[in-house]
Amino acid sequence: MSAVTTSRYVADFAITCDADFSLLTNAVLDVTDGRISWIGEENEAPKHDGPINQLGGLVMPGLVNSHAHTPMTLVRGAGDGLPLMDWLTKVMWPREGQMTPEDALWGMRLGAAEMLLSGVTSSCEMYLFEEALVEASKEVGIRLVMTPGIISAVHGESFGATDSRIAAIADFHAQHHDPESLVTVGFGPHSAYDLPLELCAEVASAARDLDALLHIHVCETQHEGAEREAQHGGKSMVELLADYEILDGRVLAAHSVWVNEVDIATYAKKGVGVAHCPVSNMKLASGTAPVMSMRSQGIQVGLATDGPASNDDLDLWQEIKFAPLLARVTALDAAAMTPRDALTMATVEGSRAIGNDDTGILEIGAKADFIRLELDSPTFVPVTNDDELVAHVAWAGSGRHVTDVWVQGRQVVANRRLINFDLERAIAEIQSRGGRLAKESGT
Repeated sequence: MSAVTTSRYVADFAITCDADFSLLTNAVLDVTDGRISWIGEENEAPKHDGPINQLGGLVMPGLVNSHAHTPMTLVRGAGDGLPLMDWLTKVMWPREGQMTPEDALWGMRLGAAEMLLSGVTSSCEMYLFEEALVEASKEVGIRLVMTPGIISAVHGESFGATDSRIAAIADFHAQHHDPESLVTVGFGPHSAYDLPLELCAEVASAARDLDALLHIHVCETQHEGAEREAQHGGKSMVELLADYEILDGRVLAAHSVWVNEVDIATYAKKGVGVAHCPVSNMKLASGTAPVMSMRSQGIQVGLATDGPASNDDLDLWQEIKFAPLLARVTALDAAAMTPRDALTMATVEGSRAIGNDDTGILEIGAKADFIRLELDSPTFVPVTNDDELVAHVAWAGSGRHVTDVWVQGRQVVANRRLINFDLERAIAEIQSRGGRLAKESGT
């Protein structure tokens, strides 16, 4: 049996995203068996006899995309200008209805590649064709929280159809859920406006039985839940979810734009995490989520791109910039959300919201998901103090600054190129398959 090797990485700076939001100078990061075994400044580093990688630049945790439908790379750009429900029913769902597992496989391959190249090392996915998504994620090397989707058009015709889907997801969980690997599994009922509350409650119960994540759209648009709310005496959608015990257990509420203070208090009481999708919410004119109020009550809020058809890319750096911009202009307060807040939401806070407590942070024992940024860029100078460097990363950082990416200690991007992945073929496949979906659906 061979001895475990520790690899050492040396960088000019490291942003750890720990509780103190430490910024290290002349930083050393040791990785042993896929986890961080030491992190600190070089003058305090332990003796090391293994390989040393002189990175320069800045290292930080990989970004966490807390809510996505990544195979929608196949329908990117379609239906622009339509409100959410028309966009879904008239363009998205007709095209997706023509999709095959192999289409989804290529859609996820290209999307995972796009994310890794921009420094996103984890993604929480709600979609069908879950086997294909797992296969693609493992091939490309991204960390995946897979929450197989449950939608009315496919699974909501009867309780029996939903029972069958719940059983299939439970079996999928038994096969693929492995917190020590790159894949964990939850349940993804689309929403309580798409599925009956009773069915969502069934799914939530199944998720609790497995201590699995329940991932659901909540209050994305202003009037989506009006029919359900009217049927139940005007209670808010969040109140209804709580009444039906759908918020019990480990829950991720995507969007949560149209929630009030009582709803937010309910989230806080139940320990619900939130995926904040500022660019998607702006593109679809859905509104602005009250993120500052949520975080003030201790709610874990992650940043997310949503699907690549409603964004239209999977580069989380846009969310890092737009989340504080929206918070500030809404509050008319230039201090409403700081660069540190935004970077925390994009890393450790998002990781916790999707149920991964040992990623999104550079600390001893955490999984070694980290990225390198090239600081030799006009947008990163001057730096006269630590706060300015952090501000540059948050306000001016983008995928073009990411040069290298590691997931669980394995390098997957080197010098801005994916390792062992044919990006040109994936682009060609999506062009061809996307065209076929448009033609077959007549949209």
